[in-house]
Amino acid sequence: MLRPHSDPDPDDSTRAAPKGWVRWLALLSSLAITALVIIYRHELARFATYGYVGVFIISLLGNATVILPVPSLLGVFAAGTAFNPLLVGLVAGVAEPLGELTGYLAGYGGSAIIENRRLYEHVHHWMRSGDFLSGYVIIFVLSAIPNPLFDLAGIAAGAMRMPLRGFLVSCWLGKTLKATVLAFLGAYTVGWIWG
Repeated sequence: MLRPHSDPDPDDSTRAAPKGWVRWLALLSSLAITALVIIYRHELARFATYGYVGVFIISLLGNATVILPVPSLLGVFAAGTAFNPLLVGLVAGVAEPLGELTGYLAGYGGSAIIENRRLYEHVHHWMRSGDFLSGYVIIFVLSAIPNPLFDLAGIAAGAMRMPLRGFLVSCWLGKTLKATVLAFLGAYTVGWIWG
């Protein structure tokens, strides 16, 4: 007898875990990107001279660190003073979710090193509670406001096997909103000070 098709339950524990080598590759990639960004963080400043491409690179690499923050938000704020703030927000809004894939991959790898395990458990619980959309709403909200919890949410999303497309769209919406507001704040702050 045929059974009607239904969407899979996000809490379904029968979901297949990734193969061992895929988990290790995801974790190692995440850690390698984080290490490279930290090692070469001083060289990131020179990308600001490349305009919107520089905004993209700084935003991408600044969000590629897991747990350890890199001040890419200051780059977006500063770029808003020199370039069209709407375009700066849109460019950063595309780059930042791509950078956040390192946290997602660390969680997907299943062995993410988390300093504040209790805080991670809270974020993980928020994302699991409620209906299917609660994880996407948490990703959107945490990506829309500057805070240190987003890396934990990205790790939790990977660990929960949140669909990558949904993670990226929720993250893109929140990050674009945040980056656009920061770029306009930069533009208006400079105008107010020098005006």
